[in-house]
Amino acid sequence: MDRLSLLVLVPVITMVVIALFKEPKKVRIIAAVGMAVQLIQILFLLVAFFAERGAGNTSEMLFVTDVVWYKSLNIHYAVGIDGVSLSLILLTGVVIFTGVFASWEIEDRTQEFFITLILLATGVFGFFISLDLFTMFMFYELAVIPMYLLIGIWGSGPKEYSAMKLTLMLMGASALLLVGILGIYFNSAPGGGPLTFNFIEISKITIPAAAQYFFFPLTFVGFGVLAALYPFHTWSPDGHASAPTAVSMLHAGVLMKLGGYGALRIAVMLMPEAAQGMAWFFIILATIGSLYGALGAIAQKDLKYINAYSSVSHLGFILFASLMFNQVAYEGAVLQMISHGLITALFFALIGMIYARTHTRNINEMGGIMKVMPVLGVAYMIAGFASLGLPGFSAFVAEMTIFVGAFQNNDMFVRVATILVVSSIVVTAVYILRAAGIMLYGQIKNKEFELLPDARWYDKVAVFILVGVITGMGMFPGWLAEMIFAGLTPMFERMAN
Repeated sequence: MDRLSLLVLVPVITMVVIALFKEPKKVRIIAAVGMAVQLIQILFLLVAFFAERGAGNTSEMLFVTDVVWYKSLNIHYAVGIDGVSLSLILLTGVVIFTGVFASWEIEDRTQEFFITLILLATGVFGFFISLDLFTMFMFYELAVIPMYLLIGIWGSGPKEYSAMKLTLMLMGASALLLVGILGIYFNSAPGGGPLTFNFIEISKITIPAAAQYFFFPLTFVGFGVLAALYPFHTWSPDGHASAPTAVSMLHAGVLMKLGGYGALRIAVMLMPEAAQGMAWFFIILATIGSLYGALGAIAQKDLKYINAYSSVSHLGFILFASLMFNQVAYEGAVLQMISHGLITALFFALIGMIYARTHTRNINEMGGIMKVMPVLGVAYMIAGFASLGLPGFSAFVAEMTIFVGAFQNNDMFVRVATILVVSSIVVTAVYILRAAGIMLYGQIKNKEFELLPDARWYDKVAVFILVGVITGMGMFPGWLAEMIFAGLTPMFERMAN
């Protein structure tokens, strides 16, 4: 079997093995081992990728496998990776591995929970390795559908409402996306050749302008809904607030990046003429989303809602950057996907751990938590500093790259929009420091909190790995940025011509 298909096969094998055991302890160990194997093979894939590039392999996609699935429609199981997709695969591997440890205390239907969680991750891995749009859409659906069960069964609060709202909005977006993909497919051979779903091949031709202007907004909105595009973002805060910890980690950390990746790589890069012509409209929406999410976070008292609205704000950066039409901004968009994925996964992991001890997410009901839970408290401060873009952490690298790229655009409208997006970082500092100050410092308001335990060993595994990767990306971003930039180059050059 080819190297990339193993990224789908290992989670499938893990799910099968989990299905053979009912005891929660064994289920957790199997899930941890399976996702450890997955992360290790991703690291080996990273080494092999650099070895191939170092040996002079300049192919746009590496480790390509192409097998015909449905000949009459020219649908292929076509997989391959470049620097962009590999970086997001690495993100997914880290988040699902740490998510298993963040879910260590799940006792209700443990077997079913981990099978459904890993099924979601399987869809994400398949999405990022796919070169065929039909196959990509299939894995997209495989990643989205388990969210209904994970929130509806294992969630909290108004979980049925949140699960249904999320599912209906994402299914509606999927309908738009499917129409967009079929539109791209039926315009993939303007000279009369064979139609194809392969987006690398499609990027080498020019889709007729009329088709671009019709199918670009459908495709961009279809992907954009999953990336919390304003005003279609309303499912996201409710979904985050009701989801169990690991599901929030995967949902915000990884699943929503499918939207950003698709909006950039499929909608913008395959239909550049319409993207440039309609950019002003979606730039306005992305700018509003960035400011609205930040201001919405200030108004929240619930830790999950604070982070959920923060995600809406920071995901707006990704969609904003994807409409800048220069390679530096595109590089920043991918770096922001990775950075935000790591930071928000850490936030949701910490919120889940704190809630498991205090049984509240209302910051006004807490106080002095740092005194009794120093590990979790310090980790929360690190996540906060990273989120507000402090130098030395991943967000600083990503956001600076986006804003430098955006200012390379001489259009005054774009520069004003960039200034407005940048201003949301100031608001980020307000709600992060406010929440941390109320929750972590001062006097302990509830005397029962004085006896609360700090992070246990499985909590520390998840927290330390995420903190380490966030810090590592902030301190040594060069190799990752170069890998992403090189991955964007071929398609950007074709798009620019």
